[in-house]
Amino acid sequence: MDIQPDQITNYADKFINVLIDYSPKLISALLILFVGLYAIRLINRIIRKIMIKRNLDPTLTKFLADILLWALRILLFVTFISKLGIETSSFVAILGAMGLAVGLSLQGSLSNFAGGMLIILFKPFKVGDTIEAQGVIATVSEIQIFVTKLLTANNQTVFVPNGALSNGNIINYSMQGERRADLTFAISYDSDIKKAKDILLDVLNKNPKVLKNPAPEVFVKNLTSSAIEFAVRPWAKNENFGAVFTETLENCKTALDQAGIDVQPFTIGASKNL
Repeated sequence: MDIQPDQITNYADKFINVLIDYSPKLISALLILFVGLYAIRLINRIIRKIMIKRNLDPTLTKFLADILLWALRILLFVTFISKLGIETSSFVAILGAMGLAVGLSLQGSLSNFAGGMLIILFKPFKVGDTIEAQGVIATVSEIQIFVTKLLTANNQTVFVPNGALSNGNIINYSMQGERRADLTFAISYDSDIKKAKDILLDVLNKNPKVLKNPAPEVFVKNLTSSAIEFAVRPWAKNENFGAVFTETLENCKTALDQAGIDVQPFTIGASKNL
């Protein structure tokens, strides 16, 4: 089919007329988009500062700020397409259908979102706490909408889904502020029990990081076929727990050796988190 020059000119004129007629809507929509994005960042920053100033929990502050950010972005997007002349009622219906389909395919993600809400509301832990959950012992670095970010003692970052986290067992080592190290020392049957007990207790009392209240404990835990087992239980602040654990092991072994007490070739530490 031959295209006449008059047809090309006619199509070009129509295109230019449509572009001229539509350009105010396009320009205003783009202006709303860019101004809206800047305003959202500004509002989000202000809201964060207000919540921080009011000493709101850091975990709750970030969580609420993230939800507000996405809500404002969705509102801006609806305003943007409405300004372009697209019927929002039809778009909302399409969006609803898409949301249902996406929701059915992303049930795990919705479960993680609900889990995040439960964590925020009931606060089994907060940012900075050391917890044990889902086979991981680590410090809570960040609670996000779908996952919780953990940092292990060897500086590895672990992301745990909030759904699994909220439905599983959680051990919070930081909630009470103080922890007890449960250690076991084994000595031979030829050793003086009272002397060994006094030495172990003296080691605990001389360590300034060991708390006086609750008082440290040393007692005979078990009589095995080859050794006498002593339970050694010092208390410490959370921030000093690792140091107390390792210092107690070292100092008790050194003190028993200096006293000539035969330490059996195994020592059991009942804590996994240093």
